[in-house]
Amino acid sequence: MANLSSSFLYSAFIIYLIAIVFFAASIKKQHNLHAVNRPAKIAVILTVIGFLLQVSYFITRWIASSHAPVSNMFEFTTFFGMMIVAAFLLFYMIYRTPIIGLFALLVAVLTIAYASMFPRDITPLIPALKSHWLYIHVTTAATAEAILSISFVAGLIYLIKVVDQSRRSKKTFWLEFILYFIVVIIGFVAAATVFSVTDYHEHFQYTNKEQVQVEAEYRMPAIVGAPDAITASGKEPLLHVPTTINAKKLNTVIWSLLVGSVIYMGIRLLLQKRIGAFLQRFVSSTSETLLDEIGYRSVLIGFPVFTLGALIFAMIWAQVAWNRFWGWDPKEIWAAITFLFYAAFLHLRFAKDWQGEKSAWLAVIGFAIIMFNLVAVNLIIAGLHSYA
Repeated sequence: MANLSSSFLYSAFIIYLIAIVFFAASIKKQHNLHAVNRPAKIAVILTVIGFLLQVSYFITRWIASSHAPVSNMFEFTTFFGMMIVAAFLLFYMIYRTPIIGLFALLVAVLTIAYASMFPRDITPLIPALKSHWLYIHVTTAATAEAILSISFVAGLIYLIKVVDQSRRSKKTFWLEFILYFIVVIIGFVAAATVFSVTDYHEHFQYTNKEQVQVEAEYRMPAIVGAPDAITASGKEPLLHVPTTINAKKLNTVIWSLLVGSVIYMGIRLLLQKRIGAFLQRFVSSTSETLLDEIGYRSVLIGFPVFTLGALIFAMIWAQVAWNRFWGWDPKEIWAAITFLFYAAFLHLRFAKDWQGEKSAWLAVIGFAIIMFNLVAVNLIIAGLHSYA
């Protein structure tokens, strides 16, 4: 059953990639990016097929593991990617905008590719996770973040369209930085794939913050490690970090930045211009009003779902598991930050009439907070919610 589940996920990933090609073709074929032409119809059909295959993965893995497959980084991130696709299909039924599909599927594919780099073994749940609140809290929070991600997609397209690329400015810098971050994710997938193919691994012994001797297997060369990390042959990492930081995961982030930066510089040399400037001509016919509407509606839907799943359900589970509603764990703090940010987003939208470009920048910042929560809080910052 586990092998069948993996096959469903792999098939969905391939079909998503093909759908991206058809979405790109639908944009290149005509100037009206909101008309549903033949390539766009094929792309949507492929997206639906891919989504159904990923749902099949989710169900079969649930059967194989006897619990909802959202208990580790691989499972949570693949579920998050699946819900991004679901959120896109929801908004596509309302707005019929193929260009949203191109960017949304790209984000979903990168998310799934990112997830595939983590251990995929099916393991029993630890006692703290043996609760129906695992299904309720985690799935609702991931669904909310996926819906909020559509605001990022719409906001990013909006900024690519309206930011003046004829001269350098703070706007061009930050827009290019966002696109650079996307390339860094590609860099992570590339680096992890290369080291996986070469079967690179090293085992480091070190003392964790509980003063217990443990072992960590590095799948990438050790740039950073714990203060006393050392291999059996006496090799040490280049740099040492405090035990409060997950050195192995930080090492992965550093490699992602290094490889992503090299890829980004290669793209810049090839294009001879900023990536944002290159993409601008492909979105020039997009309706700014429609993009703004999609971004706003996704926050309007995603915010209450996030409040319910990431705060209310989380606090109920915390009370059941740890006898307290709130404990200032890093994950709890960043969930609160995310809540306050999107509350401010809606307040500025209603009270200050922040629409258009201002709203688009806020949507992008909100997604950056979500990504920080997913990557840094889950992997680097030690806490009760950190994924192993």
